[in-house]
Amino acid sequence: MSVKHTQTIEAKTVQAGSGTRMQVLISAEEGPNFAMRRFIMQPGGGMPNHTNLVEHEQYVLRGHARIGIGDDVFDVHPGNVVFIPGQMPHWYTNIGDEPFEFLCLVPNKPDEIQILE
Repeated sequence: MSVKHTQTIEAKTVQAGSGTRMQVLISAEEGPNFAMRRFIMQPGGGMPNHTNLVEHEQYVLRGHARIGIGDDVFDVHPGNVVFIPGQMPHWYTNIGDEPFEFLCLVPNKPDEIQILE
């Protein structure tokens, strides 16, 4: 069991992204089944088209972004929930004037990120 505040957790730059940082709020060592991460994308920032082996469950906290999932494109706002199946190509672009922030839960299973052309 643990309780902490997001202000005490380091935000690391996401190397594959642009203007994107991530905090690991609950690590795989802390949670037996899922890890929880918080992503913060600056205006104009985002993540390129990529795949992961594991699924993603996401909840939008702040901002406005366009997300591609497979062949579909969605505009998302605070309160939206997003499910991305494992191995599904997906990308993000912050299209708002403020940071885009979301929580992302992933299962504690081996993962591999592949950037797509």
